Amino acid sequence: MTDFDVCVIGSGAGGGPVAYTLAQQGRSVLVLEKGPWFTEADFYKDELACCRNSVYTPRLRDEQHVIEEANEAGEWVGTPTAESGWDFWNGNCVGGSSNFMSGFFHRMKPVDFRQLSEFGPIAGANIVDWPIGYADLEPYYDKVERIVGVSGKAELHANAEPRSSPDFPQPATLEHAAAGWIDQACAELGYHSLRVPRAILSQPMAGRRGCEYSGYCGSYGCSSGAKGGSRAALLDQAVATGRCHIRPHAKVHRLISDARGRVVAAEYFDRDAKRRRVSAKIFVVACQAIETSRLLLASTGPRFPAGLANNSGQVGRNLLFSAGGAGGGDLVYGEMSASRAEQLRAMGPFVNRALDDWYVIHDKSLPGGRGKGGIVEFLFSHPNPIGRASAARWGEDGLLWGKPLKRRLENTFRNDRRLAFEAFCDWLPVDSCFVGLDGAVKDRWGDPVARVRVGHHDHSLKVGEYLADKAKQVLAKMGARNIDSNVSASPPPNLVAGGCRFGADPASSVLDPDCRAHEVDNLYVSDGSFMPTGGSVPYTWTIYANAFRVADRIAASL
Repeated sequence: MTDFDVCVIGSGAGGGPVAYTLAQQGRSVLVLEKGPWFTEADFYKDELACCRNSVYTPRLRDEQHVIEEANEAGEWVGTPTAESGWDFWNGNCVGGSSNFMSGFFHRMKPVDFRQLSEFGPIAGANIVDWPIGYADLEPYYDKVERIVGVSGKAELHANAEPRSSPDFPQPATLEHAAAGWIDQACAELGYHSLRVPRAILSQPMAGRRGCEYSGYCGSYGCSSGAKGGSRAALLDQAVATGRCHIRPHAKVHRLISDARGRVVAAEYFDRDAKRRRVSAKIFVVACQAIETSRLLLASTGPRFPAGLANNSGQVGRNLLFSAGGAGGGDLVYGEMSASRAEQLRAMGPFVNRALDDWYVIHDKSLPGGRGKGGIVEFLFSHPNPIGRASAARWGEDGLLWGKPLKRRLENTFRNDRRLAFEAFCDWLPVDSCFVGLDGAVKDRWGDPVARVRVGHHDHSLKVGEYLADKAKQVLAKMGARNIDSNVSASPPPNLVAGGCRFGADPASSVLDPDCRAHEVDNLYVSDGSFMPTGGSVPYTWTIYANAFRVADRIAASL
C-alpha cells in the first residue's frame, strides 16, 4: 500500500500541470517543494526583496552550485557560487520560478522539432530531432492557453505556427504607445512586428484578478494573480479538489529504488531538518533542469550505482541554456514632441512586440543557404530606482560623487527612457555543458551540490550577433541614442533546460518519448530537462505544454 498515487517533486511549470491534471481526475497527489508557500499577499513591488536580496531564493552560503568555466589556458576551473555571487536559483517556493517570469509566451515552431533534419549537423554540436513533432504538442499549447490563461491576438504571417483555435482566450494586455512606434519602424524597414502572447490575464479568470499594470512584472511576484505561474493558475485549483497535498520546506534528499529498479520512496528533509519518507505508485521529478539531474545522480541504488536511470551515463549531459544577447537604446524626451514625450513616460502598459523574421535565416553563406535563427523581444527595462542609481555611480574615470553624481542621476531619471531588447536563439547542446556532483562542496543538509560546466558552441554567438544587429536597426530607425548590445557565452541562469533528454534510443537518452525513464517504469521527468534542443524562444510555454502531455500519459498508466 502506497501513501499516494503520484508524488511530484517540484512545483513549477513542470510539476504544476501534472498535479492539476491528476487531482482533477481523482488521483491522490503529493507535491514536495523545497521552498516556502507564498501567496499573492506575500508579493510586493519591493526592489530590495525582488532584486537586491535573496528573499525568494536560497542564501548561497546554505545552498549553492559550483560553476566550471574555461580559463585563458582552456582549463576548466570550478568556483562555488557562494564565492562568485553568481546565483543560479530563480525562485524556490511553491510555483517555482514561474512566479517571477515575464510571461513572454512563444510556441516553438515545427522546425524546432526536426532541427537536425531541417538544417543538418553542426560539427561539435549534439543536435538531434525530437521523438515527437509539433502536431503532438500543439493540442497542449492550446490547453495551456485556456487553463493557465494566455492573452494576445493571433495574426497570420509568414512564420506563424499552426493553431487549432482561432485566437487566444484572453484579449491582449494594454500596450504602451512605444509598441506602435516599433510597428512603424519595422514597417519602414520591411520587417514584420508581432504582438507577443503573454501568460498574464487581461481580464479576471478562475478567481484570479486581471493585470493591474504596476510597471513591475518580470522578476517580481504578482500580487493580483494575473501572472500565469504554476501556483496561481494550477496548484491552487489542484489543492481545492482536496486530492492534492503540498508540503513546502520539503527538500528531497534522494529517491530510493529497489532491487527491481523501481522507485519505492522519496526521502526528504522537512522544515526541522528531520528525515522523512513517502511512498507512491508513480514519481515525477520536476526540480528544474540542474537540480533534477543532481537529484537523479545522487539517487544511487542496487541497479543504479551511477545514479537513478543513469546506466547509460546520459543523466546531466547536453544541458541547455538560452543563447542570444541583449541590448537597447535611449529614447530622449527632448528630441520628441511634448505629447510623444508624455506618452513615453507612461508606466505600466506592456510593449508586447517581437520579431521572428529570422527564425530561419536565409543566407548564401550558410550550408544549403539557410540556417536556424531566432527571435527578438522588445521591452522596457525595469524602473528599479536602486539598480538604476547604482549603475549611474560609475563614470569613465571611476566612482562619481558630489555634483558629477547628481548630474548623472538627473540624466538617468529625467532625460530619457531606455527601450531594451533580448535576442533568443539555440544554445547548441555540446559535450562541455553538463551537470555532475561536486565531491567537496555540500549544501546545508550535507548533500553534494551540482557541479555545472557551462561550455558553449561559437555558432550560437554568431546567430546571437546576427539577431542583435537586426534589433539595433529597429532602434536606430526609431531615433534611439546610445544603442548597444552584448552577446556573450555567459549562460542566463533563468533559462535552463536539458540534462535528461528524451528519445527512442536508451543508449543516447534518459527518457522515452513519453518522458518516462527508459530504465525505471514508474519514474517520469516533466520539467525542461526532457528537451534535446531548446528552440529559439523562452522555454516556459513548452514546459507547461509537455507537462500536460506527460500528465495524460501518467493518467493512462494508472
